[in-house]
Amino acid sequence: MASLPSKQTDGVLIGMGMATDFLQRFVFESLDIRGRFVCLTQAWQLMSAERNYPPAVLELLGQSAAMATLLGATTKANTRVSLQVRGNGPVPLLVADCTAERQIRGMAQHAPSAHGNARTLLGDGRIALTVEDLGTGQHYQSLVPISGEHLPEIFGHYLDQSEQLATFLLLQADPLASCGLLLEKLPTAQLRDADGWDRITHLASTLTLAESQSMRPHDLLVRLFPEELLRVFPLETVSYHCPYDIEKVRRMLRSLGRAEVESILAEKGEVLVRDDLCHHEYRFDAAAAAALFTEEDPAKPGDTH
Repeated sequence: MASLPSKQTDGVLIGMGMATDFLQRFVFESLDIRGRFVCLTQAWQLMSAERNYPPAVLELLGQSAAMATLLGATTKANTRVSLQVRGNGPVPLLVADCTAERQIRGMAQHAPSAHGNARTLLGDGRIALTVEDLGTGQHYQSLVPISGEHLPEIFGHYLDQSEQLATFLLLQADPLASCGLLLEKLPTAQLRDADGWDRITHLASTLTLAESQSMRPHDLLVRLFPEELLRVFPLETVSYHCPYDIEKVRRMLRSLGRAEVESILAEKGEVLVRDDLCHHEYRFDAAAAAALFTEEDPAKPGDTH
């Protein structure tokens, strides 16, 4: 029978109804297998809002968001994990990232009528995982080629290439939810129970997206692994974070210099900066652009999004 600490049921979940936008860590204590489970609803819907992605592209981005959250949750404070998939297909770029504080964002570039499985959409290319220290700007990156037909298989190949542990990965997404389950087999697991890994992964493979988004995490784990001794850890919230940041854009335009900005104004009549990752637009009319290079307050009516 599953052992679930009262802190989970008495503290985080009571009074909340269905839990959403969470990351749940857990350990099979008798098997030396550990897991992470994530389910995003509001955060995922905010990320994909007003993007008008075709259904197949929406599913890929949702799976990428869940994967980035599963990976980002293990990093140290003030870091960000960025997951990029670049290919030569109708979806040349998928981006999803997650900070150690579990703040997510992401986007997809795609052809208008993109459809098909992941490999058809992505084509040939590579996965890049970047871990960035947000304080120092230092980062390291690992690259592996795209291998597999479906995105969980493609990301699973990445884990096989980069991790020292056997892993199980399940990623599911639709317009309302993005959910993922990652299991890791610790080196001593085979000694504890020779059949444990096969048993657990078989049960995990039966999990549906409907169950993931409709059940509280502790109830879900008990239902999924009814005969196993589980220890769960405090539930961690996940949020979408991609704020409108006009000061960052002003700094960027100042770095271009007055001559370059005035040249854009002369040609276009305004300076338009698009932030595809966060789905923001920044517009500067002549007055707002001129204020960039003066000491007056640059907040002008011409700054819009």
